[in-house]
Parts: sequence; structure tokens; C-alpha cells
Amino acid sequence: MSTHPSSAEILTAVARRSWLLASLRKLGAVGLFFAQLLGQCIPALARPRLVVQQIYNSGARSLIIIMLSGLFVGMVLGLQGYDLLQRFGSESALGVAAAIGLIKELGPVITALLFAGRAGTALASEIGLMAATDQLAAMEMMAVDPVRRVAAPRFLGGLIAMPLLVAIFDCIGLYGAQLVGVGLMGIQPGTFWSQTQAAVALHDLNEGFIKSVVFGAVCSLIAVYEGYYSEPTAEGVGLATTRTVVSSAVLVLLLDYVITAVFL
Repeated sequence: MSTHPSSAEILTAVARRSWLLASLRKLGAVGLFFAQLLGQCIPALARPRLVVQQIYNSGARSLIIIMLSGLFVGMVLGLQGYDLLQRFGSESALGVAAAIGLIKELGPVITALLFAGRAGTALASEIGLMAATDQLAAMEMMAVDPVRRVAAPRFLGGLIAMPLLVAIFDCIGLYGAQLVGVGLMGIQPGTFWSQTQAAVALHDLNEGFIKSVVFGAVCSLIAVYEGYYSEPTAEGVGLATTRTVVSSAVLVLLLDYVITAVFL
């Protein structure tokens, strides 16, 4: 009986090795671009008007979907939380469950996923279109660094906008849980808010804030990178936006587990 590997096994091993090498190259390219981006962030702050404009594009234009999603997530959390807590006779702790769930988990994660789907795709397609129409090449010919002029302000805008969007999501979500718990289920509003204020500690807020900053940096970096290095074609820009959403979603969920494990 022959012990030599078959041709199918060889092809499989070669394909796995090629995939691993391609993944390592992509990771290294993203790391180098991130280092270059960080080096241009402080000079980009010399043009605060550009950064403020990108905060508006990434943050203010995402407010409607963030507020609506936060309201309905909070209302669903209120319904499910009340049903669960009622089985243990602890329905008065609904505010605590809603606040902890929103601040530590649901707020940062859902906001990041919505941000990647709305603002991330917009950033990737915008920069990709600039690359496809040779605007980035024209900047380089005029001795204007496109990373400083285009990529860094958009990265900073997403990084700053994400914690603000998470805070709004948490507030609206908690209001939605209060609508259900107090308005529909008959929980006393004083009990709802007093237990919530007593239970939420500083480390809970710190965990939610750190997640929002990390997710903002990751989603903005992926969107800017995919748009900046997209193929200068309509198909290339479309693939860049698709990769932005998929990669952002996977990394957000992975980093959410890692950060949660670190805090626990």
C-alpha cells in the first residue's frame, strides 16, 4: 500500500498554504497602512474643518438608523427581560438588566455593525471612486499626500463618531426599555431608574467606551483601506464595499469576545 500523498491532497495543502500566505500579506499590508495612517492623523488635525465634516458624514448621517434601531432594540429587550425576570420574581430589576446589556454589549456591537453597513460602505465607495477617477493620483502629482488629505480625516471622523453614536444608542435603547417596562408592564418608574443608577458602575461604562473606540477604529480602518486600495473599476469598488461590511462584522464580533474576556 502506497504511503505517498495523492494529487488531491497535494493540491489541498498547496491551496491552504496559498490562502495562509495571502492572509498574512493582507494583514501585513493593513498593519503598514494603519501605521502610515496614524502618522498622518496629527497633521490632519491641522485641518479641523475636514475632520468635522467627516464626523458629520459618518455620525450625523447615521443618527436616524441608530436611533430607530436603539429604540426597537430597547423595547424588545424590555419585553424579553421582563418575561425572563418575571419567572424569578425579579421584574423590578428590568432597568438593571436593560442598562447593563445595552452599555456593555448590545450598544457597542449593534452600533458598530450598523456603522459598518451605513458609514463604512459610504467611506469605501467614496475613496474607491476617487481612486477609479484618478483623483488620488492627481493629488500625488500635485505633491498632496492623499493619505493625509483623504484617508486620515475619514478615519478620525469614524473614530470620533462611533463613541457618540454608541452613547446615543444606549440612551435611546434604555428609553425604549423604560417605555415597555413602565408604560406596558406597570413597573414603578422610581424603582426602574433608582435600581439602574445604583447597579451601573464605572467599569461597566469603561467597558462600553473601550469597545466603542476599538470598534470605531477597526471599522474606519477597514473602510478606508478597502477603498484606498480597491481596483479602479466599478466591480472593484463594489467588491471593496462588500469586503468592508464582511470584514468589519467578523472583526467586531471577534474583538467583542476578546474585550469581554479581558474585562471578566
